[in-house]
Amino acid sequence: MTATVGGPAHGAGEEPGGETAGDLCDQARDLANGGHLKRAARLYEKAARHDGGAGQARALFGLAVVRFDLGDVEGAREADTRAIETGHREYAPRAAHHLALCREETEDPEGARVAWRTVLELGNERYLAAAHHGLARLAESEGDLAEAARHWEGVERHADADPDTAVTAAADHGRRLLARGDTEGAARQVKRGRAQETQGRDASLGLVSAAVHLERAIVELGGVLDDEERDPEATRLQAPEDRAAIVELLARLLALRGDPGAAREVWTRGVEHRDVELAAGVQDRLRRGFLTPELAAPDDGTEPDAAAEPWWDGYVAAAVADDSLPLLTGELFLALTQMHAHLGSVHAAGSATPVDALWAAVLSGLRVPSDYAWGASLHADFADRLSQASGGHAVLPENWPDEP
Repeated sequence: MTATVGGPAHGAGEEPGGETAGDLCDQARDLANGGHLKRAARLYEKAARHDGGAGQARALFGLAVVRFDLGDVEGAREADTRAIETGHREYAPRAAHHLALCREETEDPEGARVAWRTVLELGNERYLAAAHHGLARLAESEGDLAEAARHWEGVERHADADPDTAVTAAADHGRRLLARGDTEGAARQVKRGRAQETQGRDASLGLVSAAVHLERAIVELGGVLDDEERDPEATRLQAPEDRAAIVELLARLLALRGDPGAAREVWTRGVEHRDVELAAGVQDRLRRGFLTPELAAPDDGTEPDAAAEPWWDGYVAAAVADDSLPLLTGELFLALTQMHAHLGSVHAAGSATPVDALWAAVLSGLRVPSDYAWGASLHADFADRLSQASGGHAVLPENWPDEP
């Protein structure tokens, strides 16, 4: 959250030479917007020397903002405090607002709380929603939900005076309610936020709205499966393809929510279901798009075993169920890269490399996936294929691949 609050407005007061505090603040604002923060600070300091009036209050507030952006935290707090002490209707609450955000950014919750309460005490309607939002956040972080609720209500009371803050607060509150499992409470926050939008649909509020629909879909689909578990006969006549689709959709939504364990459990319940037709349908959906390799005929002339699944099938299925396919893919590409590096070292050594050196490079390259869950299965498959290809004559080193 940025500690910059609004933009200074014109002030009053004149220098002996005729230059007003407002003129100095205008120049300082332009310098700050151009990135010339130190020069802007000097002009704000000059303007702040005026006695009283909006010009001094504006200058002190602008000075606080620039000092904070320069990394002068203590200087910013001092300028904010002086601006608050002016009691100016606009710049005192704006400075208190800025001070509260600065305190939050520097991890000073108690200081932030005092500053937010100062905003409330100053009573400018345009800043009350922001103050209540700040106090609600602090109460939420401390687990005081009753106190937080009072301030969430405060945001709603003053929403019309600050619709932008109302929308931001509604999205924030909605996310927190979703995290506590209160989907319908989050939906109410989305509705309230939508009513305050003035510049198109807010992205954060849209994200909360989508999450609400996601949670509702999970509840709906989970309820269908639970009903089936309680009363199998009630769903026996439903189309198996529809029931399988519900299993898949629920599992994928749970994964999208970030709950891979629950997704895996749903897939497992489906493929192990007592209804054989349903279980087959779920299995087909789980394995949709899996590679089916063309099996070469054995040397003895018999037909290949088409029913045999590739050794990697179970790992791919587990990755689909866990929503961890990107991880598995990354492991495979990393392993292949490392294997090629080992084998490439033989070529780099020149054409005179002995056969035993090539064999050593092969064994070394094949040790690469040992650290992965699927490594042992790949090694077993290699050993079996090597034995078949050599008629049982090729012998791997003892304890391979565990020892060099």
